[in-house]
Amino acid sequence: MDMGEEKEVVSLGTLSKKMDDFAKARDWEKYHSPRNLLLAMVGEVGELSEIFQWRGEVERGLPDWKEEDKVHLGEELSDVLLYLVRLSDVCGVELGKAALRKLELNAIKYPAPKQTDHCVGEHSSDNTKLTEDN
Repeated sequence: MDMGEEKEVVSLGTLSKKMDDFAKARDWEKYHSPRNLLLAMVGEVGELSEIFQWRGEVERGLPDWKEEDKVHLGEELSDVLLYLVRLSDVCGVELGKAALRKLELNAIKYPAPKQTDHCVGEHSSDNTKLTEDN
């Protein structure tokens, strides 16, 4: 994206509507069961994983990546997001609200370390770590 371009904000609602219209126009709704959508999303996560498989750790912003690799990454990330949005719709889950609620629950479960004047920047001795169940 060019630095002079404005970023377009896309809502989950917009993606949901576009995915619904896309499926209806192709008569694919009959195939969009929760199970099928989940399995399709898992397949896309696999494709996303392949992009990183042999690269080792990469820097934020991917400064050493070729532009075509970044474009490919964006496509695979989009596939995962679109299936996730579609799955949440088919299951009747308001994904945005569910995500905000989960963030609130995580904030309670994993409170930020308290900072005092003498220990600004230091973390508490509590070694709580995020886990896969987040």
